Amino acid sequence: MPFRFVLPALISLSIGVAAKAQQAEKPFPQHVRYHKGTIKPDHITQQQSDGLTLDFYRQWKQRYIKTGCNANEYYVWFERKGEKQCVSEGQGYGMVITVLMAGADPSAKVTYDGLFNYYKAHRNNHGYLMAWAQNKNCRNIDQSSATDGDMDIAYSLLLADKQWGSKGNVNYLKESRNIIGAIMKYEINPKTWSVKLSDAVEYDSKDYFDMRSSDFMPANFKAFERATGDIRWGKVVNNNYELFAYMARTYSADAGLIPDFIININNKAKPAQPHFLESKYDGYYNYNACRVPWRIATDYLMTGDPRAKAINDRINGWIRQTTSGNPDNISAGYTLAGNDIKGRYFEALSFIGPFAVSAMVDKKNQKWLNAVWDYLVNFKLKDYDYYDNSIKLLDMIILSGNYWEPR
Repeated sequence: MPFRFVLPALISLSIGVAAKAQQAEKPFPQHVRYHKGTIKPDHITQQQSDGLTLDFYRQWKQRYIKTGCNANEYYVWFERKGEKQCVSEGQGYGMVITVLMAGADPSAKVTYDGLFNYYKAHRNNHGYLMAWAQNKNCRNIDQSSATDGDMDIAYSLLLADKQWGSKGNVNYLKESRNIIGAIMKYEINPKTWSVKLSDAVEYDSKDYFDMRSSDFMPANFKAFERATGDIRWGKVVNNNYELFAYMARTYSADAGLIPDFIININNKAKPAQPHFLESKYDGYYNYNACRVPWRIATDYLMTGDPRAKAINDRINGWIRQTTSGNPDNISAGYTLAGNDIKGRYFEALSFIGPFAVSAMVDKKNQKWLNAVWDYLVNFKLKDYDYYDNSIKLLDMIILSGNYWEPR
């Protein structure tokens, strides 16, 4: 007789636990109070900025979240012509975006877990790092990683632990600690505490002391230290802030810009030479470094680190002056002297969005911030690719006050 009553009670309890596991603890919109003295666009209401962000998210998700080759897998579509279907950079963007939009998106957890499953299916030979790209048959193009993708995937897992807890099908906290440990072991240089380009870079590689500037994500690193207790992350933060200050002071005194790639970090750091890795503009402020103002400003918004504000204050002063306060004058690339790259007089959201986030660090940028927000949100998703649209969405989440850290 007792079992007739106990069993339904146990079933009811299990259903209740499962339902709670699905519930978003930090649903969008969050309206986070960023560091004291920072600003958001103030010429529109909070409801309007939330609505624009959510609307763009829905468009973005419909276009870029695709079903993988295996059941219960999703990936972020790379979109550009060529053999690549997905890159780990995009997978990281998608995982961060999806967990932050939970609540407003009732299927966010299902989507997130599908993105996680795809990442898990494409981890490389080092166990927890993701192979940097897959082709149209969902096969890894090679086994090397891309450091920035791994860092955002790890950060998203920390967010997921706070959003849904780690007692469901995926132990998000355990998974995050696994990948964070692998990043430290294989993608951080223990001699200079700089960020390596990939796990394929080893101590005897010619590019062992080189880095991609946009891989410095101080807010992520501080979250990694809190989650793991590994104080080496503090060394990574401190040494890279010192490196960035040196690079701006030495090579971009007027604009405060950082180049796409930095080389020779163990001796006398300098901008990379043309065609170091990607293009003739590898030593310029180009399609990698354009993310630096966003990554650095996010640290100031989250933690109030004065080093972050110092970097962005210089960039803000220069960009407002060189554009005469008109966002339509933002170019798609600059020399370190702050001059437009010749022929780059077109709109690139991957440059525009980060300048908007950068402006948030000080109230003197309010008019400029409002103008850049309006300029950014008016571009249509159909007119840009995955990279521009994903950065735009991430920046809109921050700009609307809906980005939070996993504490």
